[in-house]
Amino acid sequence: MNPEYNAQTIEAQAQQYWLDNQSFEVVEDNTKEKYYCLSMFPYPSGRLHMGHVRNYSIGDVISRYQKMQGKNVMQPIGWDAFGLPAENAALKNKVPPANWTYENINYMKNQLIELGFGYDWSREVATCHPKYYRWEQWLFVKLFEKGLVYKKDAIVNWDPVDQTVLANEQVIDGRGWRSDALIEKKEISQWFMRITDYAEELLADLDKLEGWPDAVKTMQKNWIGKSVGLEIDFARQGEEPLRVYTTRPDTLMGVTYLAVAAEHPLALEASKNDKAVQDFIEECRTMETTEAAMETMEKKGMDSGLKCIHPITGETVPIWIANFVLMGYGTGAVMSVPAHDERDYDFAKKYSINIKGVIKPVDGELDLEKGAFTDKGVLFNSGEFNDLGFDQAFEAIASKLSNKQLGEKQTNYRLRDWGVSRQRYWGCPIPIINCPSCGSVAVPEKDLPVTLPEEVAFDGVGSPIKKMPEFYETTCPNCGGKAQRETDTFDTFFESSWYFARYTCKDNDNAMLDGRADYWLKEGVDQYIGGIEHAILHLLYARFFNKLLRDEGLIKNDEPFKNLLTQGMVLKDGAKMSKSKGNTVDPQEMITKYGADTVRLFILFAAPPTQDLEWSDSGLEGSYRFVNKIYRLVGGFIEDTKSNNIGKLLVDTLNKEQKAIRQKTHQTLGKITDDMSRRYSFNTAIAALMELSNTLGKFVATDESSMAVRAESINVILKALSPITPHICHYLWNALGNETAIINEAWPIVDETALAQDEVQIIVQVNGKLRAKLMLDADMDKSQVEDRALADENVAKFTKGKNIVKVIVVPNKLVNIVIK
Repeated sequence: MNPEYNAQTIEAQAQQYWLDNQSFEVVEDNTKEKYYCLSMFPYPSGRLHMGHVRNYSIGDVISRYQKMQGKNVMQPIGWDAFGLPAENAALKNKVPPANWTYENINYMKNQLIELGFGYDWSREVATCHPKYYRWEQWLFVKLFEKGLVYKKDAIVNWDPVDQTVLANEQVIDGRGWRSDALIEKKEISQWFMRITDYAEELLADLDKLEGWPDAVKTMQKNWIGKSVGLEIDFARQGEEPLRVYTTRPDTLMGVTYLAVAAEHPLALEASKNDKAVQDFIEECRTMETTEAAMETMEKKGMDSGLKCIHPITGETVPIWIANFVLMGYGTGAVMSVPAHDERDYDFAKKYSINIKGVIKPVDGELDLEKGAFTDKGVLFNSGEFNDLGFDQAFEAIASKLSNKQLGEKQTNYRLRDWGVSRQRYWGCPIPIINCPSCGSVAVPEKDLPVTLPEEVAFDGVGSPIKKMPEFYETTCPNCGGKAQRETDTFDTFFESSWYFARYTCKDNDNAMLDGRADYWLKEGVDQYIGGIEHAILHLLYARFFNKLLRDEGLIKNDEPFKNLLTQGMVLKDGAKMSKSKGNTVDPQEMITKYGADTVRLFILFAAPPTQDLEWSDSGLEGSYRFVNKIYRLVGGFIEDTKSNNIGKLLVDTLNKEQKAIRQKTHQTLGKITDDMSRRYSFNTAIAALMELSNTLGKFVATDESSMAVRAESINVILKALSPITPHICHYLWNALGNETAIINEAWPIVDETALAQDEVQIIVQVNGKLRAKLMLDADMDKSQVEDRALADENVAKFTKGKNIVKVIVVPNKLVNIVIK
């Protein structure tokens, strides 16, 4: 054994052993309990960042620990490889997105191997490979045949320079995030998936997810947004009524205006002969529509000049066009009750619209000078509904409107159908052929996959395949006439919504999934790990896809992920690491300088997994010192074995010091077993191992019994540390002469007899005040403990000349002497 620790040599040897012995490749085994551990797969951006290192270190520790528990552990990895960054890089570097992506995958794969992550590389997938995306095309065709996907015109953010649709989050101050062009609202034809058909099940099944953080479940519940209310028709003279939805029908008698979106047909009608309305609608076309932007933007509007009729009072109600109403939500129209809604109140004040109070507090009067009263209360100024509470008013007004055929109860969801079309190139082609005679026709299964051309000229304006007749010109499978392929591609969430299932049978070229999926996905992925930023969209879409796969008969489980861990961010100088802030730390530099084990140890020791972690150079140095300490500790023991025998561990013959080492070893093992299995408190497990190694480092006796005690303690330290710093533990385990690699060893078991204490500390109180601490034999009876307590010199000072009323003895803990 080399006297100096050389991380690079040791780590390369361990990695080669795992590769040669296929240490992490697994197959189905019904004789073992399966354990599927999965970390969210990375986008191949070029280099790993510290967030990746943290995410994958957590997953690797859990996987290695569960393997040592005797479980059949699968930990796969792959690449979420489609997406916009590849297109941007293609523009910058003048290479096709595919070339850039594959080069990055190769580099990052090597980085993951260098970090010692125990992945089953035989299951590796990249979502940009036709062998992967052909099966999501196949599923899309099946859903198309079922009517679960459809095409409709939708209003989108259109970048006129990049010639593409932008998500709300990509519109900054009304401009495209990349081109800086003024964004237009444009109506184009888009493909949608009917996720709303599953809204109730997605909501109800959140209650099954006992292993998910409550915060994530609450976020999903709010995103799905179930509400029960009324759909109400406001009639228009000789025209179609204007329909609105409200969860507060108790405020109906206080409606003083209706507001419609700028894209609403009534707004467009009003703009025909009104330049001011036209200008306002044009202004609305360029505004941001993210929730955050809508919350803070100035609320603006214009009176359309159009009127409608209140469904109960028959009064005329003006229709306004407002920038806070979106056409994509509900009916694109809302009823406005300024007295009982803050936004409506501010808008009414700004434009001098009537404010009519109809709800008052249960105890007290309504004061609209202070602002809107938004709580539920008692109706007044509401005719026949006066003095009713919310529930009574809801039912009475619903009944009245139903009888007049002007309204009905309705359960609504905030969730909208998922628009999966993207006018991007680097994505999975949508398997549809557009025929002038037959309409939208699915690509026949025998013609799948529709392969994305990878050798393209990429100039960033529009998608290359929209300019490639050799791609889009085809014939209709139905009528044989001339037709065109769909040139939109899938939203990249499509690929990441089912990859967890494909890992189970990646080698099947004849089916999307097979029976192996049922083995690995029984009750779902056992542990899923990723950032809280994926709490809504990715996790919701993955849950949706799981139900689609189940209903297609491909899997049996209802939910994809049994347990979810959302790790915290890695910060530096109090802020999230980012290139723009100049506060990044390159993992590769740290691995080269200190070794992967040190980087893993620090990232797991610096904070609990779910909390943010502050990067510390001195903390990394400290981790490096500890790794070296373990190396020297084991090295010193090996040196001692050259001239001293390791005796058989005979616990009944151990002396006091030897027993103390065993006790400390098994106390530590009990704590870290709980930390690793139940709490995932890797930081406290590491702290406990540091403490144990300090204690063991001071115990240098070399008699046969002491050597046996030292050997046992070193074995426990190496096994317990091996999921965290696997390379050095692999090396040192071999150096100790063990024939079985430590990766194939079982987790050590606590010896309960070692925890028995020969001596215990007894607290002695006089009238409840601490007067002494005594170390006494653990097997003393009550009378002996009482005698020793009363005989203590310090205790005697307080009892001398006093009347001892009684002595209370709590075994192995406390003596309380009551005196007068």
